[in-house]
Amino acid sequence: MGSSCCQNKSEDLKFLVKRQKKVLWAVLAINALMFFVEYGLGLYSNSQALLADSLDMLGDALAYGSTLFVLGGSDSAKAKSSIFKAVIMILTGFSVLGKSLYQFFILETPKEQVMLSVAILALVMNSICLILLSRHKSDDINFKSVWICSRNDIVANVSVIIAALLVAFYQSPYPDLIVGMAIALLFLKSAFEVMRESRSVLRQ
Repeated sequence: MGSSCCQNKSEDLKFLVKRQKKVLWAVLAINALMFFVEYGLGLYSNSQALLADSLDMLGDALAYGSTLFVLGGSDSAKAKSSIFKAVIMILTGFSVLGKSLYQFFILETPKEQVMLSVAILALVMNSICLILLSRHKSDDINFKSVWICSRNDIVANVSVIIAALLVAFYQSPYPDLIVGMAIALLFLKSAFEVMRESRSVLRQ
């Protein structure tokens, strides 16, 4: 009976890992595609908020890739993967923050129509990712950190949409710059939270 129980548990774990892999490959593909879309159109429209969101898409794609490597692994391996994701978020956050600060000296108004259209598309794509990941957010620390990244993406997308509307209304670059900086600060805050929790798991 004990052997049967262990065997069933092993099969359940294999099934869980299989489901997680499918979800991670799906969200990885979505984020990788959206990075190229947002980065290219962010440059074209001169939107710092879109560029900030595109770099986040790239960071998420890399993070999902690292998560795939540790599925079914030990808690220690998963915590180390979460730390890797946190480092990516920190680097992304500081790079966007620095670029947004630099843009305050240039003050070029972005193309608000392009900015709005891309932000809405990104919101739709990230909503799909969040729905897919929500089924697994309680599986372990690694998947929880992935879910936090996706949740932040939704907040960022809504912020970019609001910024685009404000840019159109006031014909000013400031809403775009402010949102770009706010996105960077949000990612930094989340990154340090993930880092702190992952280090706690490693100590245990």
